[in-house]
Amino acid sequence: QVHVVESGGGLVQPGGSLRLSCAASGSIISIYRMGWYRQAPGKQRELVASIGSGGTTDYADSVKGRFTISRDNAKNTVFLQMNSLKPEDTAVYYCNRYPSWGINSWGQGTQVTVSS
Repeated sequence: QVHVVESGGGLVQPGGSLRLSCAASGSIISIYRMGWYRQAPGKQRELVASIGSGGTTDYADSVKGRFTISRDNAKNTVFLQMNSLKPEDTAVYYCNRYPSWGINSWGQGTQVTVSS
C-alpha cells in the first residue's frame, strides 16, 4: 500500500515562494503520473499540477507560469515549486497519483497560507 508524506508548507506573504515535497513509500512511483492537488476551505479538492513518468507536465490555468512540478525518481519524490503566491493559493496541498490511488491513499497534506 502506497504511503505519501507531504512537507514544505507554511505561512508566506503574497508574492513569496514555497517548495513542497512529497515522499512516497510502498510503491515505486516513477512509473506513474503524479499530481499535486489542493483543497481550500469549503471547496472541493482540485488538481493543480501533474507530471508523467517521462517528465511531461500539465498545470491548472490558475497556477500556470507560477508553479513548477518536478520529480526525482531515484528518491521516489515529487516536488512543487510555487512562486508569486497569491492569497487564493491558500489551501492544504496533497500529492497522489493522477488519477489517485483511491480514497484511503491520501496523506495528511501540508498547509499553505498566503497572507500579509
